[in-house]
Amino acid sequence: MVSPGILLVDKPAGLTSHDVVARTRRALGTRKVGHAGTLDPMATGLLVIGVEGATRLLTFIVGADKTYEATIRLGQTTGTDDADGEILTRAPEQAWAAVTPERVAAGIASLTGAISQVPSSVSAIKVDGRRAYDRVRDGEEVVLAAREVTVSRFDVLAERRGEGFLDLDVVVDCSSGTYIRSLARDLGADLGVGGHLTALRRTRVGDFDVADAVQIEEATESALLTPAAAAVRVLDALRVSDDEARDLRHGKRLAQQAVRLNGALAAAIDEEDVLVGVVEKRGTDLKSVMNMPEVQR
Repeated sequence: MVSPGILLVDKPAGLTSHDVVARTRRALGTRKVGHAGTLDPMATGLLVIGVEGATRLLTFIVGADKTYEATIRLGQTTGTDDADGEILTRAPEQAWAAVTPERVAAGIASLTGAISQVPSSVSAIKVDGRRAYDRVRDGEEVVLAAREVTVSRFDVLAERRGEGFLDLDVVVDCSSGTYIRSLARDLGADLGVGGHLTALRRTRVGDFDVADAVQIEEATESALLTPAAAAVRVLDALRVSDDEARDLRHGKRLAQQAVRLNGALAAAIDEEDVLVGVVEKRGTDLKSVMNMPEVQR
């Protein structure tokens, strides 16, 4: 049986996140595979995959901040807010007079910080149990509720002018749940010329970087991060004795040990560098909120 672990995959364009999971299952010979955070088929970049018992860690990874590199095309709108959709509008020549560098900078500034964002109607968000994009494909009109997100960096790296459009290469640091397609759409709307994405690449999830990822063809057991190595990238580490590890696995609290945690959660790691689970403060005690399957030694 394959060992539990976390696999960092550099997803190519054209595959869904589910496609990558399916290929990983076949490559590793196991059904127990999941991912932390969907990437659209058009997008490339970092997909964090959990294998076997390490799928339990995905809950603590999915909410991590993320970094994206993207190209925003101003001057056109599409039905999907990205290049996969049909072009719906093209900005008239007279609209470009207002698209000055200062207006672009002001538009980006208004989309930086804590903002209220309406996700794209073709997102993977579920509406009454069905994905929004499935409802749109069936001809339904879908308007999703706005959500509060944080964009901590929204920088323009380069720009290129074409016939009737302006492409901006950008880098965005943001909270989980932020839609880069929506940033492109909203920037274009603010400038009065429309906008959508033509390229999107996720380069970071928390402390996981795409530079450390493998191609899907290289998905082997040797490429897996151990659960302990992965956990300490997203949580503080708490070293526990064998006796403490046994108590945590049996559902017992570690009495009067809450002072050992700086934050709310920590990865409990035993004397052999094996992840026991994730613990949290309960009053003055520590209690396990997630236990890993016990390794047979």
